[in-house]
Amino acid sequence: MAPASRKPFAATRVAPALLLGVLAVQWLPALPPAWLSFLLLLPVAVAFWRWPRWRLPMCVCAGALWAMHAGADAMHARLPRALEGRDFVVTGHIDELPLKREDATRFAFVADRVTLDGAPVPVHGRMMVSWYDAAPSLQPCERWRLLLRLKRPRGLLNPGTADGERMALQRRIVATGYVREDAGNALLGRAWCVDGVRGAIAQGIAERVRDPHDAALLQAFSVGDTRGLGQQDWEVARANGIPHLIAISGFHVGVAAVFGVWLAALPYLLWPGLALRLPRMQAQAAGALLVAGIYSALAGFGLPTVRTLLMIAVVALARCSRRGGHGAQSLALALIAILAVDPLAVLAAGFWLSFTGVGLLMLCLQSRGHGLRAFLHELGAGQILMTVSLMPLTLWFFGEASLVGALSNLVAVPFVSFVIVPCALLGMLCLGLCPPLATPVLWLAAQLAHAQWWLLERMATWPGAHWYLPQMAPWTLLLATLGALWLFLPRGVPLRALGLLLFLPLLWPPLAKPATGAFEVWVLDVGQGLSVLLRTRGHTLLYDTGARYPSGFDLGEAAVLPAIHALGIARLDVLMVSHADNDHAGGARSVAAAFPAARRYAGEPERMPLPMAPCTSGQAWEWDGVRFRVVNPAPDAGGKGNDRSCVLLVEGAGGRLLLTGDITVKVEPLVAAALGDGPAPVLLVPHHGSKTSSSQAFIDAVAPPLAIVSAGWRNRFGHPKPEVMARYAEAGVPVLDTADSGAIGIDFPAGAAARITGRWRLRAPRYWREKP
Repeated sequence: MAPASRKPFAATRVAPALLLGVLAVQWLPALPPAWLSFLLLLPVAVAFWRWPRWRLPMCVCAGALWAMHAGADAMHARLPRALEGRDFVVTGHIDELPLKREDATRFAFVADRVTLDGAPVPVHGRMMVSWYDAAPSLQPCERWRLLLRLKRPRGLLNPGTADGERMALQRRIVATGYVREDAGNALLGRAWCVDGVRGAIAQGIAERVRDPHDAALLQAFSVGDTRGLGQQDWEVARANGIPHLIAISGFHVGVAAVFGVWLAALPYLLWPGLALRLPRMQAQAAGALLVAGIYSALAGFGLPTVRTLLMIAVVALARCSRRGGHGAQSLALALIAILAVDPLAVLAAGFWLSFTGVGLLMLCLQSRGHGLRAFLHELGAGQILMTVSLMPLTLWFFGEASLVGALSNLVAVPFVSFVIVPCALLGMLCLGLCPPLATPVLWLAAQLAHAQWWLLERMATWPGAHWYLPQMAPWTLLLATLGALWLFLPRGVPLRALGLLLFLPLLWPPLAKPATGAFEVWVLDVGQGLSVLLRTRGHTLLYDTGARYPSGFDLGEAAVLPAIHALGIARLDVLMVSHADNDHAGGARSVAAAFPAARRYAGEPERMPLPMAPCTSGQAWEWDGVRFRVVNPAPDAGGKGNDRSCVLLVEGAGGRLLLTGDITVKVEPLVAAALGDGPAPVLLVPHHGSKTSSSQAFIDAVAPPLAIVSAGWRNRFGHPKPEVMARYAEAGVPVLDTADSGAIGIDFPAGAAARITGRWRLRAPRYWREKP
């Protein structure tokens, strides 16, 4: 074969081919064994070398096989299903920065030895652990021996919510659990690590900045420590489209690299003759890479920082070796490096936002020369380009976008990157070299961050700050991304404005509504709790809102509201909370804040965290040919507890639904007697399948064609109880459980019986999903 046929294969061709192969694997429901995928890489490598014309498809195959190997290996590393719920003695070290909250301390624990009843268990890797009940002060890098109750990673699956199991795979989490009280729990020692340095810098900032919120902002800007930021802070960030600035962005790493260039230039200013011994350009390139590497480590090596660091490394190496290079090649080599080290990085939103944003900037943003005017033009055009072009990806991953993001970023990006971050870097340097000098520097940085955040809080209230669209299909995402590319191509490309047409399927998706007399229901997956969303042709009702935990995790915010937005529902007419127990009412405040015009009813209004009208039997209304009737509690019902639950009967033209809250056998006969004539209703199993409910007489009286249980996976109450499920089985009633199915969609058409329309755990099977 002629030598010319073996010319180098351009990185700009290899990178997209590898990415295509890696991405294709993420749609598979199952993977072959890791050893088989790894073995098949050998013939692919031979074919790549032997037949140059087939190199591109071989890159695709190599990417797919490498991703299969990584995915199968990560899934195999998880805790075996047969051992879930057992107590293990685990020895390992604390990774990252522990998060201390009111109810518990949560931390990543890297296990190197796991035993069960004294016998070793082949489980190693990262675990996410909670320590309740007066946890000690935990520090990064500490080694502990702990008694842990473990289970496999399992998330909630609903329309529009984040896929926790996908994120667990991307982070290679092998188990989740909590610390059990045991005399053998012991600190074994401490070691030095980068996370320890991050923690020390964060502590140094907290000690020198009086205002806790200003300190939290500065900790986030300096070392990517977001532990001090609350839910409201992230709301402000999302409303302004700047979450990438809160946790250290790739742009910050670029600023650090410039700082390294200046530091490397300083000796040459003092001793010009140094250039005769060590070329200045090479020294500055090495300085940029060194400082950027140190700062990326202090930032926790997030994906955007790693991408920027790799691009800086490519440029620095090219300068040091006196070779040329260009931006596209640097981006391609960075992409190849990340896919080679961790092909599962494609499961993270940061991967796509980072590489897509930088790629579009390189392709579409034209330089206007030098000077302040050119800089301001490029800055403004860049922010508009990033806001519009990344909008489809933002909506895909997060379910919302910000229409004020371009203006917010136009203000925040230069101020944070060129003012706050350099000031923070100088403060960090002073912490290490001259701690007394760090106090005024960090005070100044905190005042700047405070002023910036004050402005962002005001902008977060502007119209369009939170913009929601229904959950999109993959083809819609692809068309909108191509539309953004076409719209921002350089001048001279004809008909660029037609790129806007490719946004139409995203902006105006078709929404099918129930016919008159019909209704749709979604029993959402909110763990050990309840939330049911019901929609008629022109109205929407929400029954219960899931829990809110002392840590601040709110299922109304995290699961219910994203589902409402993803289903294309813009208005909530009625919010009904069955009773005031946290697993039913915890998310009510966040839902009410999002839909303040909704009428609110509760079975125990006096115990609710916000004003609500009482629901009593006899209340009734009709929407779009669908009748709603409250059948419990009685107007004179007193006391408090599960039997005060609002029980709602929904009657359409073709079927009925009975929502029961947490009622017990005490009031079940009254509820059954109040149903009246009509088809047997689909039943929401009372009290999550507790043994205090679902008497045989109640099941026989209602005779439901289908029963739905809302319960958490391996919940501590053991719901639904086996004896209760046996009663439904004996009566011939099929039962679905959100713990196994995820969210459950049910359609009640006007002229036919009710039917299941979706079980989110089974709807789009992926290899990382835990099986029912």
